[in-house]
Amino acid sequence: MLSDLSYLSYPLPPDVQRLFEAGDYARMERVIAKRLADPHTPHALQARLRFQLAIAHELPAAYPYTQAALLSELKARVRDFSEEELEALRDDGTLDWRYIGGEVRFKDNCISNLLKTRPQYADRAIDPEVVAGAKRRSDALDAVIARMKAQNGLRARFEVHEEMTVRSDSLTPGETLRIHLPLPVVGAQVARAALLSTSHAASYISAEDEPHRSVYFELPYTPGMTVSAEIAYEIDAPYREPMPEEVFPDQPVFDTEEMPPHVVFTPYLRALAREIVGEETNPLLKARRIYDFITTQAVYRFMPPYLIVTNIPEYFASGLRGDCGVQAITFITLCRLCGIPAKWQAGLYTTPESTGNHDWARFYVAPYGWLFADCSFGGSAYRSGALDRWNFYFGNLEPWRLPLCSEFQQEFNPPRRFLRRDPYDNQNGEVETLNRALDSTEYDTDSRIVRYEEL
Repeated sequence: MLSDLSYLSYPLPPDVQRLFEAGDYARMERVIAKRLADPHTPHALQARLRFQLAIAHELPAAYPYTQAALLSELKARVRDFSEEELEALRDDGTLDWRYIGGEVRFKDNCISNLLKTRPQYADRAIDPEVVAGAKRRSDALDAVIARMKAQNGLRARFEVHEEMTVRSDSLTPGETLRIHLPLPVVGAQVARAALLSTSHAASYISAEDEPHRSVYFELPYTPGMTVSAEIAYEIDAPYREPMPEEVFPDQPVFDTEEMPPHVVFTPYLRALAREIVGEETNPLLKARRIYDFITTQAVYRFMPPYLIVTNIPEYFASGLRGDCGVQAITFITLCRLCGIPAKWQAGLYTTPESTGNHDWARFYVAPYGWLFADCSFGGSAYRSGALDRWNFYFGNLEPWRLPLCSEFQQEFNPPRRFLRRDPYDNQNGEVETLNRALDSTEYDTDSRIVRYEEL
């Protein structure tokens, strides 16, 4: 069973690494099969090779665009887009690409990423909703932040519907499915939560403080079946302005350890942390320098499945590209390197109208306790010139959150039999049979806001 993710820290044999980078997955699988059959191959290396097979399985679907297909799509969506622009965007790391079968292939959502992060291309979008939607979202954030500051915080109550629909030609009717749907983690900013109803009888409901909390179903498969849950929770979002001069000289040391394979204090990350923090000794100001580095020096970019990245903070810190989760775990790792307690929080960004997956970080500074850092939202604010919002997301969050995970890289309860599609997080749910994990093409997930009110 692929469960010990620390194996991802182990090196690959050089020939396997070369085949992987070239996208020659068929030959790579043959080579790995020979190594796994060789009794002289160490057990630790065998585990790493099995992970590599799972990684290679994920990639072709994540990078579907040929260069010709991507250029055609960009010309249809961006006025006067040229091949020279595509080449420049590939070279500067904006358009994510890999070799698949020896051919350059581009990430499935690289176009939406371009329009999200580059205003000069959003302004040329043929669909006017690209710019109008971005402005509505920014205006809504500025309005809720203004209300928080005026009232010294906000409290809100949400009701959310979440569901998973399983449709697969590879499953047999009656075959047992093991389904986990996420539930709010009570603690931090969530005052209380309730599971209001489920479409099927639940087999198990996690405790309120489980780090990857879920409601678990064990059900016979019916083609096209939908399993759903209605949840409610109350969230408290105080507004805080921590001051460096009020920081205690003595600080705690919990949540400052490494957590392989990602929260690892590598030589490069140690050097980077020293470069960012310099001679600063105040933990609040050290955390602010890390936040400023991530939000001002890096660019948001949608990610392939996290499983394919063997060290997420180094991936981000070397390329200065990554999504909300990549930025959050990099912030956490750099904070821990500097002796600042830091930990993960993730779930959904839940406006009164919509939901979307999102990750962010928490860090601890006495006497203030746990504070928030949303590097992704902060970076977006900085790029658009919204400096008030940029400053807000160092220390604060608006109440439009559904926290579903309070820690990074945790197991479900009851545990999964097979590797999760996202072994680090749980925002949409996971499904497996008694014999295998389901592929992402075999099920869909969705969530929507049923009711929202500010308290």
